[in-house]
Amino acid sequence: VQLQASGGGLVQPGGSLRLSCAASGIRLDTYAIGWFRQAPGKEREGVSCINAGDGRIYYGHFVKGRFTISRDNIKNMVYLQMNSLTPEDTAVYYCATVPLCRTNIIQRPKGDDYWGQGTQVTVSS
Repeated sequence: VQLQASGGGLVQPGGSLRLSCAASGIRLDTYAIGWFRQAPGKEREGVSCINAGDGRIYYGHFVKGRFTISRDNIKNMVYLQMNSLTPEDTAVYYCATVPLCRTNIIQRPKGDDYWGQGTQVTVSS
């Protein structure tokens, strides 16, 4: 099983990026999928998740309507559209399967969950 995050890069403040999470070996639509990020010197934090089945979605408080998580079940992908980026969004972004995703909570992956390789997002002028 492999998850791979991609789509990061260097963008100016106010810009947009779309991150993609691809998987091999599992069907992403059978899992709750989360996006996490880790900035230098900071702990990894939950950004967003989308539940399997009912599609419930969580966003971190700092998202403030700027990000949108979505699935493409045909392509076996999960996306994170990020708009109005600020330098505070600079981090390595990871996708992962998560044990619990509700509108008010994202549970960190546990031992039998899968983490993807991260993708660097740098917001700078």
